Amino acid sequence: MEIDGRTALLTGATGGLGRATALALARGGATLVLSARKQADIEALATELPGEGHRVVTADLGEPAGAEALAAEAGDVDILVANAGLPATGRIEEYSPEQVGRALRVNLETPIMLARALSPAMVERGSGQLVFVASLAGKSASPRSSIYNATKFGLRGFALAFRADLAGTGVGVSIVSPGFIRDAGMFAEAGAKAPPGLGTATPEAVAAGVLRAIDANKVEVAVAPLRQRALSHFSLATPTLTTKIMSGPQARKSAEGLAKGQTDKR
Repeated sequence: MEIDGRTALLTGATGGLGRATALALARGGATLVLSARKQADIEALATELPGEGHRVVTADLGEPAGAEALAAEAGDVDILVANAGLPATGRIEEYSPEQVGRALRVNLETPIMLARALSPAMVERGSGQLVFVASLAGKSASPRSSIYNATKFGLRGFALAFRADLAGTGVGVSIVSPGFIRDAGMFAEAGAKAPPGLGTATPEAVAAGVLRAIDANKVEVAVAPLRQRALSHFSLATPTLTTKIMSGPQARKSAEGLAKGQTDKR
């Protein structure tokens, strides 16, 4: 789908990946509906973007029916970029039932409900693009990330199946799967270091991946160095071996540091 002249709803707009994506979409000629929890932050972002007519919608997607309320306020859009997410790391017994529910709601239920609300009008028009920002964690599991992995595996599965459901309607469905990101994202926000030797990508690279997915209706765009992409495919094919490797001391140490830095984001 051509981005210029289209209206795009972007969730999680004020995070590092969200800001980079908002700027890339606006530079591509899209009019944005920006969504985040803090009104002042999204209003400030809207004023920084090129172009005119950008709108903001304050929404807490961790609340019940938050996605439906956002879709109703956003109105008809041509593009959805479901980017909002919670890190959801740590041992499951450390989570309250409410925290588990919030993580599942933001990371998995919200994208599904937004797709449910927005796609019928797209199908009626015969055009539209739904982009789900997932993660390579939707292919490869790691310690202290059981909830996060569950949401990303689930989101990837939903997107692939929904793409098949919408085949032939003119509405595309794409997945953007970042690996480790520097200067933004989970590790940067937690003050933790990504595992050594695997490389990182930038928020701008993720934004470029979103645009590529929209432009070409790509099934999936993985935004990561080659080694990370190869390892994620290896993990899917060899779960027994991968689980053994990821249970080792180095993987657990990295995971513990990440989870500790994200305790307050549940």
